[in-house]
Amino acid sequence: MPALRKLSRDSAHRRAMLRNMATSLIQHEVLQTTWPKAKETQRWVDKLITLGKRNTNASRNSAMAMIFEQTTWMPKIFGELAQRYKSRPGGYTRVLRTESHRNDAADSAILSLVDGPRDIKFAMTAKALAFNEARGEGNEPQTVLDMHKVTRFRENGEEELQAEIERLRNIEEGTTEAEQEAFESNGTQFEWVRAHKKAGPGHMRKKRIDTGVPGEDPADLVDKAGYKGRSLNLVSHPKEELLMKG
Repeated sequence: MPALRKLSRDSAHRRAMLRNMATSLIQHEVLQTTWPKAKETQRWVDKLITLGKRNTNASRNSAMAMIFEQTTWMPKIFGELAQRYKSRPGGYTRVLRTESHRNDAADSAILSLVDGPRDIKFAMTAKALAFNEARGEGNEPQTVLDMHKVTRFRENGEEELQAEIERLRNIEEGTTEAEQEAFESNGTQFEWVRAHKKAGPGHMRKKRIDTGVPGEDPADLVDKAGYKGRSLNLVSHPKEELLMKG
């Protein structure tokens, strides 16, 4: 058995922290923290759910010592989660590495309960399948493997995955139609840009880049001493537009 991570805490503080994080995970079904904390909480919560599946007096007493707010979350552990994972032999949680957003550059991770409404890997797999389907491309071997993983023990997993793909397809079609209407009405255009504060590969957003109206583009807005003001920076405007303004 691998050695436990001390997490720079004494035994009592470490146990209290794990109880608190386990309670948060049971409540929200997903949380973001550092990689070492996520791995230790994963081990803690997997044991907790195993106790819930046993559903004995001894397992209830042990589970009560592993979380806070017992009267609120014990019914979920021994009811909803025990039923969700009745056919799964183990691995009730999943840890996904993420890019660090902390000043100390600590390894970050997302810890989530699998086969639930907030299963991160399920959502990522559905998005990848919808992306490939929209472009008429085949699925990578890793995507096929992920599809098997996220539906294997999930009740009605294949149907739910297909429903999520359909939902994403409808959103994409609606967004495309709205952008086309905006372009036809006033020349508004959009492009994918990377967020400044969160520069990870998953932090992309659509930004309006051109309205077709001189002086109304987002590039015209610059931050001046905390206030937004107009700028006529030559680099920000096409030559024809500058001639019109002149």
